[in-house]
Amino acid sequence: HLVRALGLLGLLCTALSAMVGVGINILPFMLQRAQPGIGALVPVAFVVAAVPAMLAALCYAVLSSAMPRAGGSYVYATRALNPLDGFQASFAQWFGLSMGMGVVAYLTVPMLRDVIVTAGWPQLGPVIDLGYVRVPLALLAIWTFWRLNYIGIKTYERTVVILATATIVGPIVMSIVGFLNSPADFQRALAVKGIVMPPVAPLPTFTPAVFFGTCVILFSSFIGFDAIAQAGGEAKSSRDLPRSIVIAITGVGIYYLIFTTAVYHAIPWQHIYRVSLVHDISAPALMAPLMPSWLAVVILLAVTAAILNAVLGVMLGNSRMLYAFAADRVFPAFLAKIHPKYRTPGHAITITALFGSASVIGCHLGGDFFLGVNLLVLSMILNFLLMAAAVITFPRVNPTLYQDVNFLRSRTTQVGVAIVAIALLAVLLVIQIVIDLRSPMVWYLKSTTLWIAMMAAAAVVFLGFWRRLERSGVDPRQEIFNQLPQE
Repeated sequence: HLVRALGLLGLLCTALSAMVGVGINILPFMLQRAQPGIGALVPVAFVVAAVPAMLAALCYAVLSSAMPRAGGSYVYATRALNPLDGFQASFAQWFGLSMGMGVVAYLTVPMLRDVIVTAGWPQLGPVIDLGYVRVPLALLAIWTFWRLNYIGIKTYERTVVILATATIVGPIVMSIVGFLNSPADFQRALAVKGIVMPPVAPLPTFTPAVFFGTCVILFSSFIGFDAIAQAGGEAKSSRDLPRSIVIAITGVGIYYLIFTTAVYHAIPWQHIYRVSLVHDISAPALMAPLMPSWLAVVILLAVTAAILNAVLGVMLGNSRMLYAFAADRVFPAFLAKIHPKYRTPGHAITITALFGSASVIGCHLGGDFFLGVNLLVLSMILNFLLMAAAVITFPRVNPTLYQDVNFLRSRTTQVGVAIVAIALLAVLLVIQIVIDLRSPMVWYLKSTTLWIAMMAAAAVVFLGFWRRLERSGVDPRQEIFNQLPQE
């Protein structure tokens, strides 16, 4: 069996590792390329995106208090809503997060490039961007964290706590620097350090569609708290699950707002936009001219560690979801096998790492990473929608398990939060699909097309599992989905 060894600190650091990294150091600035015209309104878009994320987190907290098991959202939806819908959404989530894990690893390599350039070796920077260098480095990151996940939850917890410290400290220093400087100071720093300005390009125009598209993408920056739910089978106390979810989403939301406001206070958005057209960018590289070289290098290294930390946390959560699929007999039993020494689901961790590696290669072949981001956003919005719906249906579908809810116990409050969450998440889902369908990309590479294909494949797999059990004389609903998985 899995070992219940994760305390409140370990759970919080798991959320930080999955949320803070790309979500704060890269996405708020690469958005200038993905959503041209958003300009300096990124902090405002963060506030708007935080509202549905907070409501979804409260729904997760309610469900986690009654169902503290590995697999998190999969267990919640299949026990409190509907087995088929729960599996479909969770499979899409697993696939999307696996792709996201590869995106994170792929984006870490430009951070190493910026470290080398800032440290005084600009001639080596272009070498890092070459495919035969960038792809192996990203794959090395995936398989390093595979090893750390594989050899035990205690090793994982120690590593994630250390890396979470870097996750917090780097942006705090950059926030201070950002508020202490103005755009004029930034222009002077560029001139003093002889930094070449990006090529002049026409500036895009703001539109409401751009703003809402930005909100949807920034929503993905909040989804990491889901990793806490996936690790529910290894939490020391079931009461730590809802606590850590609420603390994480609140703290990270405030953190995002302060940091992005500070960066856009010091650096003109026009500069960020033009640099993003040249190459992938990050907050530390943008802020480097305003800091002493040694401090810029230290911050870049810290943020690189923070971004890599996302791979560690997501790999933990995703492997536990595969484990939960197998424990319910939807997937082959070997994925639920626990290593006799390390007490981790080794096969599930390995499969997750393989899919992350495929995503790295896909990012390189596709020439961009936003397909992976869009697929992740679609999957997670649907999953959050189902979590909110599960809060509403829980007492009717599974009254026995509902009696164990010990967070936000007022039924009126639960239903009110869930209804507002469903309304806002539905709006985000429609916006994301419309934006995707209007994109110039060929139809079979659109995230909506891939998402529909995943949902269809998941339905086929699940219905085959259901019929197989029924033919063997097992009632899946009564014998599997009306109770929690055994520990």
